[in-house]
Amino acid sequence: MFYEAFPIELNDDLQEVLKIIPKETYNNVNIGYSENGLEYCLNDVIIKIPYRMYFIDVESAKIDDFTDIQKEIFYCIYTRSINGYIREKYLRELLKLDFDYWAIPFIVKLSDEYIVEILEVIYDKLKIRNNYDIKQFCLENKNIINKSYSRMISYWNEFYRSKEPCFYKYIGRKLFMECLGYNRTFQR
Repeated sequence: MFYEAFPIELNDDLQEVLKIIPKETYNNVNIGYSENGLEYCLNDVIIKIPYRMYFIDVESAKIDDFTDIQKEIFYCIYTRSINGYIREKYLRELLKLDFDYWAIPFIVKLSDEYIVEILEVIYDKLKIRNNYDIKQFCLENKNIINKSYSRMISYWNEFYRSKEPCFYKYIGRKLFMECLGYNRTFQR
């Protein structure tokens, strides 16, 4: 199921990563993963990533032996965990890297989270970086990014409006506008 989420040239590295993910993790119940998964366009190629999955965390010592690419793949996979703490843990690790273009869908998908702490992690890392590559990815995926923006608004309205009544100051909006390049052209 993960082979459609990464460029084909990473298949050998992906195989190494999948060896340490406990089999009961992704062979059991998969929330949100269907034959379709989440589809994004990445350099004119359709990729599919799982929506949410049950992941049993692994010992960090097992990850230490990975190459940098294998670590990046592992972090991307674990950002799809059903557990918000695990998503945040591996998102932090991913954002420490000079991540590759193929990792962007995993980061961008987390931008429509209902967990504001995850939005803050992403915003804090991306606001100090040149995000041309992320903005290009978002332009390539206008429709899904527009839906993600709407989803982020609905979470703000449901969970955070009482804490931050001014939507223009909300971290999710700032993330989309400043770091992902969201603007009115996405709505057309």
